[in-house]
Amino acid sequence: MKKLILSLTFLIVLRFAAIAVEGMWLPLLLGLLNETEMKSMGMKMSAEDIYSVNKGSLKDAIVQFGGGCTGEIISPKGLLLTNHHCGYGQIQSHSTLEHNYLEDGFWAKTMDAELPNPGLTVTLISRIEDITNMVLNGVTDKMDKRTRQSTIDKNLDEIRKSWKKEAYEDILIRPFFHGNQYFLFVTVTYRDIRLVGTPPSSIGKFGADTDNWVWPRHTGDFSMFRIYAGKDNLPADYSKDNVPYQPKHFLPISLDGVREGDFTMVFGFPGRTNEYLPSYAIEQIVDVLDPAKIAVRDKTLAIWNAAMRSDAQVKIQYASKQASLANAWKKWQGEVLGLTQTKAVDKKQKFEAKFKATVAATPAFKKYANILSDFQQLYADIAPYAEAKDYYDEITFRNVELLRIASQVNRLVKTYENEGEAGFDNFNKRLQAYLDGFYKNYSPAIDQEVFGELMQMMVEKVDKAYLPEGFIKKTAEYGNYELMAKDVYQKTWLTDAKAAMTMLSKSPNDVMIAIQTDPACQLASAFDQTYNEKIMVKYNEYNEQIDELQQVYMKALMEVFPNEKFYPDANGTLRVSYGRVQGYQPRDAVSYSNTTYLDGVMEKYVPGDYEFDVPAKLQELYKARDYGKYGESGRMPVCFIGSNHTTGGNSGSPAIDAYGNLIGLNFDRVWEGTMSDYNYDLSLCRNIMVDIRYVLFLVDKFAGATNLIEEMKLVHPKGDVRYKTPNSQKQKPDSTIKSIKPDKIEKIEKQ
Repeated sequence: MKKLILSLTFLIVLRFAAIAVEGMWLPLLLGLLNETEMKSMGMKMSAEDIYSVNKGSLKDAIVQFGGGCTGEIISPKGLLLTNHHCGYGQIQSHSTLEHNYLEDGFWAKTMDAELPNPGLTVTLISRIEDITNMVLNGVTDKMDKRTRQSTIDKNLDEIRKSWKKEAYEDILIRPFFHGNQYFLFVTVTYRDIRLVGTPPSSIGKFGADTDNWVWPRHTGDFSMFRIYAGKDNLPADYSKDNVPYQPKHFLPISLDGVREGDFTMVFGFPGRTNEYLPSYAIEQIVDVLDPAKIAVRDKTLAIWNAAMRSDAQVKIQYASKQASLANAWKKWQGEVLGLTQTKAVDKKQKFEAKFKATVAATPAFKKYANILSDFQQLYADIAPYAEAKDYYDEITFRNVELLRIASQVNRLVKTYENEGEAGFDNFNKRLQAYLDGFYKNYSPAIDQEVFGELMQMMVEKVDKAYLPEGFIKKTAEYGNYELMAKDVYQKTWLTDAKAAMTMLSKSPNDVMIAIQTDPACQLASAFDQTYNEKIMVKYNEYNEQIDELQQVYMKALMEVFPNEKFYPDANGTLRVSYGRVQGYQPRDAVSYSNTTYLDGVMEKYVPGDYEFDVPAKLQELYKARDYGKYGESGRMPVCFIGSNHTTGGNSGSPAIDAYGNLIGLNFDRVWEGTMSDYNYDLSLCRNIMVDIRYVLFLVDKFAGATNLIEEMKLVHPKGDVRYKTPNSQKQKPDSTIKSIKPDKIEKIEKQ
């Protein structure tokens, strides 16, 4: 066991050519695993400049924003940059008819005008510790999964109790490499975060659904906040007496722009990836699971989109949930395309053949001989349950809204039975609050049409063994699914907001009767019972076995291939990915360059369109070519792409240059490369970033928020024609994280 633990940290040897730029790496281990490769790609910093516990480093400027995005500190006064879509909820919460910040934008010209956001937090990482030895103390290979986990849980409990930390710090422990390694993160969370600025949605969401996951992109996807602290610079609840946070480090901003081949680094909190799945899992995703989910949403979105096009009120009601539904739908399509185009299954199979050959030739690895055949059997066993689960998840829990709320209402029955009237009243209050918001954006007529389409799909696509008893017979009695939908939606009280609230306000006994006799609640109950008893019991059983085998497989990979460089899957913890500014060729005769410009915004401009309208002020600046010091050769760069390995959670992550300066803001991936969660391939995987010069241009020239520009440190790190030293000789960029100070250079305007 000790040998395994040591191998995880120390026996991973570099193989530069094999997986250059792939991976989401722990900043703690960059010096051991990545620094040489990163420098060979052009990086001028050291690993210590990126992650240090002894001095301010890049990691001290990176925050987890709101629990699901990333942000970066860009001034000594705690000014924070993240995506527009990450701050969207806060921007929306401050918007009114009189002050519609979503439509008009918002810029605080003084700190007093910055807007508080109750509940919003940002978290910084103080330090990271490898605690594998402590967590796996007493764990042996002979233990079954439950005994192993019980031992680990006891160790974790002891670590949490005994770990030394400051009163304002917290600890977060996460497993890596499928439970073969553990790291502890000491964190500091700030609770007073104020909105500073946002462009209008016509800039921050330019392209909206049509351009989502697409390159070329022209979206100014950014917003600005500020971290406030107590007078001791430590976390504090909101107070007018709080002061701007003073960071250990903030990111200087480069005005030099990017060129093809430039080194780029993305630093943030990626959410979840599964890079080490066997070929059988990828095959199931490509051939069965993604197509099932896509097919369901095809039908729903066709109905929703038609309704939104024909009714302006519906367009407003359904805009947010349509965008949410379409987001994953479009991603899954790109995922299938990318996995197919890069022959991901074939690539996995070739790797597995190599694994089997090495295991067969090495007596010490005999214990791993059956791993892949066991995977094959388990994925075959779980397949019908996994497919049925996805249809249920999509149809009964997501796309048919009536069934979703009926399922929630049904919980009142169990709550009353288990917790009595007090529990009933408590849950009922929360349920009514939820329904109050739900009905504002709900059309029974639209949902009825979706119900009819998807009930037919349930019958045609889901194995009869996984449908409620009598369901098929009952649907047949109606003659067609439209009649079934009409009958259910006319008889239920859940489609009418007023009727639902009136019913839920009655006595518990009356509510129980109303729920148990309602056709929508009855159908939802039948679906839920079948889902839990006929699908999830076996699904969870097989999934648990797969998880256990995946842990052994990950361990085996590290032992069998000690010269490979493995990186841990993303799990919401701080990571570094690195690559280059780089265009790509998604298909035959199509080639994309790496940068888009404001010209492209104007080419897409459609007056009054909710996706492609352009503010008048931006049009004026474009016509005058008034880009200030942010333009490049008479053009205004907007976005660029790179080969950095990113995923959800990297939204808002900084794109950092070779010297440690901010050059862009990550916000998306290209459509063909969304499969990078399972299979990173350099030919197709690109992340999309807002050029920081476009951000500065919008803050300065468009919004006139020069107060914010004055806070930042704008630099020219490349030592090119943009500046010269006082003795007229070019000064070489500093090899450390520190950029050349503005007072040591004489800037030269390009014009």
